[in-house]
Amino acid sequence: MSPHGLTSAPVPNKPKPVPGHLELHWRRAINADIPAVRALVFGVLTEYGLKPDPTGTDADLADIETAYATGCFIVLETGTLEIIGSIAWLPAGDVTMEIRKLYLARAWRGRGLGNFLLRHALAEARVQNVRQVVLETATVLREAHQLYLRHGFLPYSPTHAAPRSDLAMKLDLQPPTN
Repeated sequence: MSPHGLTSAPVPNKPKPVPGHLELHWRRAINADIPAVRALVFGVLTEYGLKPDPTGTDADLADIETAYATGCFIVLETGTLEIIGSIAWLPAGDVTMEIRKLYLARAWRGRGLGNFLLRHALAEARVQNVRQVVLETATVLREAHQLYLRHGFLPYSPTHAAPRSDLAMKLDLQPPTN
């Protein structure tokens, strides 16, 4: 159990196939992935006119394994081991999880991969008995914003926000029915 009551997600280090995408697999990120993950994240941010913040909001990318020891960081890879997507989550309280770093390379958008990653994170939240999932984003990331809305996330006002974020969203999860 983490200090917040959530356990580290049982995400495999061994690559697992992405359903419907035989050329792709997903796995837990390791520190050897840092250069590729930073290139992905910083590339998408720059594409949308947002500034990467390696000493602030993006400091977690300097040591992924330590930063996500109580959560999880997943990468999507092609068959040639090119990292083309990511999602991460961390505990943000006893029964709250924060989604972070959901990014996809431009050439891979529009194929349901963001949906796949978010569904996986939400399924993991339910396994961990999380009751609320929160995230911060920027409205210029239109596709991500629409994805969150489709999954039931609603805007809210957090006590803090990352400097490049102008939108915070939350999703209240229902307790499992027996």
